[in-house]
Amino acid sequence: MFKNFLPYKILTLKNSLIKNLVIIMILIISLGLLYALFFSPPDYIQGDSVRIMYVHVPSSFISLGLFAIIGMISILNLTLKIKFIPLIAKSLAPIGFIFTLTSIVTGSLWGKPTWGIWWVWDARLTSMLILLLFYCLYIFVWKFVHNYEKANMISSIIGILGLLNLPVIKYSVDWWSTLHQPSSITLTSAPTIHYTMIIPLIIMFIGLSIFTLIVFLMRYKIELMKLKLKKNIK
Repeated sequence: MFKNFLPYKILTLKNSLIKNLVIIMILIISLGLLYALFFSPPDYIQGDSVRIMYVHVPSSFISLGLFAIIGMISILNLTLKIKFIPLIAKSLAPIGFIFTLTSIVTGSLWGKPTWGIWWVWDARLTSMLILLLFYCLYIFVWKFVHNYEKANMISSIIGILGLLNLPVIKYSVDWWSTLHQPSSITLTSAPTIHYTMIIPLIIMFIGLSIFTLIVFLMRYKIELMKLKLKKNIK
């Protein structure tokens, strides 16, 4: 798998690939928003505020998925010592931060009309806030620790420790009594929401995943170019 992320392959990526991905992303997200805003029905309890879900849920999935990748890369980084691996995680972290922040903000916008309050310190929301802090710590280490090897070591430890928070986020609604509703879509059981809501959710998830890929490829290429430049200078 990591062969696809070898530096020479990324550095030779053509701009046309990115442009094509951008066009595909715009088309898919436009379709998803059209479906979510106009064709998907309002919820019988939440009304039209349920439409926030079509951004909130994909953002939450992506934020968790990206940190899971960062954590696994951090483990491989400390064990295999492959030079370009930490740059993958470093490139993913700001994207995950944005999606985590989006998840929290949209969750608050969703919570006000549904729960009558913008924020509550329940297990799901608090653990998502902790995830945001882990993203911040990871990004700040690379930003302010100027020694590459030291930043690499500290950020990897943060990435591994952050993995412990992911099961808490996932199972918080099952382990504790929370305001947050249980997951409507799981890998082990049939969805508990109507297909008219699942379709825009899937479309938006695909569109935002392509957005993630686009930003990652651009950031990763920049990180590789920076590293190559530093080596040439030295």
